[in-house]
Amino acid sequence: MCLAALLGIRPGLTAVIGGGGKTTLLRTLGEELAGEGFRVLLCTSTKIFPFPDLETWTGSNEEALGEALAARRLVCAGTPLSGLGKLSAPEIPMERLAALADYVLVEADGSAGRPFKAHAPHEPVIPPEANRTVCVLGASGFGRPVAEAAHRPALFAALAGIPESAPVTPAAAAAVLLAENLPHQIFLNQVETAEDRRLASALAARLPWPTAAGALQRKEYISC
Repeated sequence: MCLAALLGIRPGLTAVIGGGGKTTLLRTLGEELAGEGFRVLLCTSTKIFPFPDLETWTGSNEEALGEALAARRLVCAGTPLSGLGKLSAPEIPMERLAALADYVLVEADGSAGRPFKAHAPHEPVIPPEANRTVCVLGASGFGRPVAEAAHRPALFAALAGIPESAPVTPAAAAAVLLAENLPHQIFLNQVETAEDRRLASALAARLPWPTAAGALQRKEYISC
């Protein structure tokens, strides 16, 4: 099964939150959907590094962006942040972006490179136009102390009901996800071994949302 179908991605705007591979998920979905002939736009509502081998479109000219999408199918859009090498949200409103592209995939969160995350009150920045929110987690964080594996570890520990020195387990990750109640879909990335698959199943059993797992780098995915 293709990844977009597995995650229930629909035309329009999808927000991707969490940790453990959000940017890679955006690129993987973008290539898959563009390969099927759709016009796909990758962007952010917070901050993201541009994709080094993908055209980055800036500005507010909707006609020019539409032409770029028609010609290349897969385009990154954003506003350069001086001195940071990153992009912020595009100048064109999300509602208009959704009218220009078949699919708009938005990284709506930051995790400082950690596989897990708890969200501060101002996070994530999910556009109101989003019809799907996918939360990404990284299996590499299981068994590691909360203080190492989670972005905003104090908040993660409080929501999970464990100390920051305790290891992250499927039960702890599920407790945080349930307390926040943000996604429509879970994707557990970095699942490469039989033990990883066991942990994925243990996580899925504790959640009310569809849960998929896999290894984005290998392009291997399963439903849990």
